[in-house]
Amino acid sequence: MRIIKVFDTTLRDGEQSPGASMNVEEKLQVARQLQRLGVDIIEAGFPIASPGDFEAVRRVASEIKGVIIAGLARAKDEDIERAAEALRPAQLRRIHTFIATSDIHLQYKLRLSREAVLEAAEKAVKKARQYTDDVEFSAEDATRSERDYLCRVLEAVIQAGARTINIPDTVGYAIPQEFGELIEYIKNKVPNIDKAVISVHCHNDLGLAVANSLTAILKGAGQVECTINGIGERAGNAAMEEIVMALKTRPRFFEADTKIVTQEIYKTSRLVSKITGMVVQPNKAIVGANAFAHEAGIHQDGFLKERSTYEIMRPEDVGIPQSKLILGKHSGRHAFKARLEELGYRLSEEELNRAFERFKHLADQKKYIFDEDIETLVSEEVSKIPEIYRLLDLSVTSGTNVKPTARIRLGINDKVVERIEQGDGPVDAVYRAIASITETKSELLRFEVKSITGGTDALGEVTVTLEEEGYTVRGQGADTDIIVASAKAYINALNKLAIRKR
Repeated sequence: MRIIKVFDTTLRDGEQSPGASMNVEEKLQVARQLQRLGVDIIEAGFPIASPGDFEAVRRVASEIKGVIIAGLARAKDEDIERAAEALRPAQLRRIHTFIATSDIHLQYKLRLSREAVLEAAEKAVKKARQYTDDVEFSAEDATRSERDYLCRVLEAVIQAGARTINIPDTVGYAIPQEFGELIEYIKNKVPNIDKAVISVHCHNDLGLAVANSLTAILKGAGQVECTINGIGERAGNAAMEEIVMALKTRPRFFEADTKIVTQEIYKTSRLVSKITGMVVQPNKAIVGANAFAHEAGIHQDGFLKERSTYEIMRPEDVGIPQSKLILGKHSGRHAFKARLEELGYRLSEEELNRAFERFKHLADQKKYIFDEDIETLVSEEVSKIPEIYRLLDLSVTSGTNVKPTARIRLGINDKVVERIEQGDGPVDAVYRAIASITETKSELLRFEVKSITGGTDALGEVTVTLEEEGYTVRGQGADTDIIVASAKAYINALNKLAIRKR
């Protein structure tokens, strides 16, 4: 089983996504998580690009140990010197230098001859070797370069001291079969290729970045360059999580793996999404909200019988707590019955059939079906859930110069209990009093208020979400007095929580 090195460029190429810029502290936060994730190389930035980028690379190099820290540099002395300076504090450092090799770039961007580019590449690697033994060379736009010339350049830079040679599909132009043939061609044509690791850096303009990267691994590449969530220039880079889990899921096919701690993948994805503001699409592989969610009835039925029927990997393996069965218009009786049992309902076959009919009708009208909707559906089929806690009386004093105080009287089964509490506001005082009486240790996750109708005499509806011991419930209450509605919603949620815990 070959071990493939993971070169993460989220902090460099990923940050080049429009709107995804990170400040120094944010880059450090991501770098620490990448360290926990177990990547082999962190490309921390492009030091000569700006003073901020230089400082970010320097800080990451100073604080992140046990991981190779790389800095990008064009094939120019000033770039390489700036990268070397930023990387000086690193325990393990790599200078990553590059120059384009395609005739398109030579003619229109660089305005240099092939020989001039060959000389510049060789000189850059030798310059970088003055600062570190770990030098990587990238032939920008390699997939559109003339192959024999590309091989000449690679041979020269390996001779000059490059330990890693990178074959970028800079504009996402390659097709997997074509890209695999290019890697094979390089392996057969470059005489000193055994002295360097072949790396690949694929862009996603045709949606083939991951496919091209995996094909390259099959053909002998030993390093992949990728980003978290696939962020990057234009359509992005190869998504690290997809490459890693493809190798993990199909070990016999690839005969290769990485050192990535896969249980940290989801956490890393969420962090990068939060910091960059780039939302992960729900149907994104591995880390999308729907990656381990099932709505189709046939799928749900198969999953409930044996999860491997519709899941090729476990959500726990990427750090997601569990799979989700989403109840909607495509769901079947098996999933509906399973959810009812989770909610504590045991229906006869006749009751189940009637409730399922109403569920299907509701699902045609609503996009999302919540547990409370299901409870309403079955309320006519089963006896009403007993109210353990009942609101008997409530009074609140509050004002500009008065500490908010609430007096609550609750009925608990056959007992009546009264409590007075103070809080930061009237609702806080009410909730403190209720929590004191019921001795609940639940956490208030959400508190929402909305007006059911217009006008100052409108009913106010309050919805709260509570969580305790792994159970999450929603409670609702309505009243023309919003404080009373808040108390009703909280007590409604506590009753549901008590039943769930039973």
